[in-house]
Amino acid sequence: MRNYEARKRVLVTGGAGFLGSHLIDRLLERGSEVVCADNLFTGSKRNIEHLHGHPRFEFVRHDVTFPLYMEVDEIYNLACPASPIHYQHDPVQTTKTSVHGAINMLGLAKRLRCKIFQASTSEVYGDPSVHPQTEGYWGNVNPIGIRSCYDEGKRCAETLFFDYHRQHGLDIKVARIFNTYGPRMHPNDGRVVSNFIVQALRGEPITIYGEGQQTRSFCYVDDLVEGFLRLMDTEPGFTGPVNLGNPVEFTIRQLAERVIALTGSSSELVNMPLPADDPTQRKPDISLATSKLGWQPGVQLDEGLSRTIVYFDALLGENGAES
Repeated sequence: MRNYEARKRVLVTGGAGFLGSHLIDRLLERGSEVVCADNLFTGSKRNIEHLHGHPRFEFVRHDVTFPLYMEVDEIYNLACPASPIHYQHDPVQTTKTSVHGAINMLGLAKRLRCKIFQASTSEVYGDPSVHPQTEGYWGNVNPIGIRSCYDEGKRCAETLFFDYHRQHGLDIKVARIFNTYGPRMHPNDGRVVSNFIVQALRGEPITIYGEGQQTRSFCYVDDLVEGFLRLMDTEPGFTGPVNLGNPVEFTIRQLAERVIALTGSSSELVNMPLPADDPTQRKPDISLATSKLGWQPGVQLDEGLSRTIVYFDALLGENGAES
């Protein structure tokens, strides 16, 4: 009865977050019914307020560390704090969200015999000794550091996904997400793009950790979500993990200089001590995504930064960087 119109009903955990809300927009555009489950620890109702009253959208306030019972056709598991400020605030809860959340969502998928997507992370590679990082690289992760709650939590979640696949025949899709940015990022999440843009718009000093020579690759959110959908649409048997990110590499200092130029800010660069276990380089090898999904990012850094700056400018203009 649930599928009498042949319309997919999709659960997105963490759906009120930055990535989840953009994914929900795309799923609704496709004609799916979407259930957004979020405990609003880092997610925000603001990100989904434009969907209020949408006939195919439903919001459920729920913490994935507790079981969730509903009938759906697909699950996207995105629930977990993703920025150091947020995941280090309550590291035990962060690990629980990754591990217990995976167990609960996999249990639901097993009961429903439905496809399930895991939003993993490039943090599973740690401070990599291989560059760029391929999916076959096992990583260089500190298991007892201040970032370990997130890094090892996500690694354990991947283990659970693949064990459910092997033991129960579950159709899983695992994406390893590299640095992503765009509208709806949390203004106080401590991530480098949002930090730099907010500081520049306020005319505050832009804080660079270390000398700013560490590298990152920045993927615009629309490109990333397209990768999610293409991975989920692959045939059973293709599980991933698949790197999703932009392989064009920039130093943190170069990023800061681009933000200053695009905002016209008078902010100065200020160097701060480098945090513990901060990776020195991060760049995805996306050969697998290109060959299996026909995917590669299309939005260039300046274009994506400009769109993100417009978002933050409006946000700050309304009532300051609300949390």
